[in-house]
Amino acid sequence: MIYLFDLLFELKIIPISLFQLSIEKLSLPTNFQTFIQQPWSLFTYNFLYTGLFNVAFDCLWLYWLGTIFFNFLSKRQFLFIYIVSGVLSGIIFLVFSHLALFSHASNPPLNTGAFTLAAVLAATATLVPKFELRLLLFGNVKLKTIAIIYFAIQFFFFLLTNKPAAISYFCTVLFGMGYVYALQSGMDWSKIFKRNKQRPTKMKVVVGQGTQQSRSHRYDLPNQDQIDQILDKISLSGYDSLSTQEKETLFKASNNNKIDG
Repeated sequence: MIYLFDLLFELKIIPISLFQLSIEKLSLPTNFQTFIQQPWSLFTYNFLYTGLFNVAFDCLWLYWLGTIFFNFLSKRQFLFIYIVSGVLSGIIFLVFSHLALFSHASNPPLNTGAFTLAAVLAATATLVPKFELRLLLFGNVKLKTIAIIYFAIQFFFFLLTNKPAAISYFCTVLFGMGYVYALQSGMDWSKIFKRNKQRPTKMKVVVGQGTQQSRSHRYDLPNQDQIDQILDKISLSGYDSLSTQEKETLFKASNNNKIDG
C-alpha cells in the first residue's frame, strides 16, 4: 500500500509524499515523546516493510514454519506467540532506546516483522529441533541448525545498525524458546486467549406415552476443552501417547472441523 503512495507521488497525482509520511507514522520511534503521539506504532511496525524482498522472504518463512507448527500445536498457540512477541519486542526496544548507553546513538525507527518471525522460529525449532528441511544446495538440514544460523545473522545485523533492536531481538528469541519449555512443563501461556464456549445441549424426543428418549444433537461433539487437552498431550508426549478413546475423540472433532485453536 505504501508503495502505491510513492507511485502516485512520482506521477504527480498527489502533491505530498504519503510514502514517507506512512513510514514515519507507522514505524516504532526511538523517542518516547514521539511514541505517545502515535501509540498505534507498537502494533503497526511489525507489518511495515520498506523492501519488497523482505516482505516476500518473511511471508515464505511464516508459511513454511506455520506448516510445521500446526502439525504439533494449535492456531491459538501460534497467534499467542506471534502477537505477544510483537508487542513485547516493541516495548523492550522503547525501553533500551532510552537508556543512557544507547540514547545518544542515532538508532533508526523500527519497521520490520523479523521479531515475530524469530519468536515463531525459536518456538518451532525448540519443539522439533531434529525436524529436517531439504535445501537446494545443502540437502537435508535440521531445523535447529537453520534457526541458529538465521538468528546469528539477524542479531549481528541489528547489532551493527540498531543496538536496542539487537537486544530486543535476542529477548524475542528467548521468549519463543521459553514458551515451548513452559508448555512442555505443563504451562500453556496461550490459554489467556482461550474462548469460553458453552457446551452443546442435548435434545429430548418424546416417544409414546410420556416416555423420553435422549438423542444427541448433531453438534453434540467433544467440546473445546477436551480437544485442547488432547492437543497439549500431543505436544508434550507425542501422538502415540494418546489412548484409543482420545484418538477417536480427535478424529471425530477433526472430521467436523472442530479443532479451531
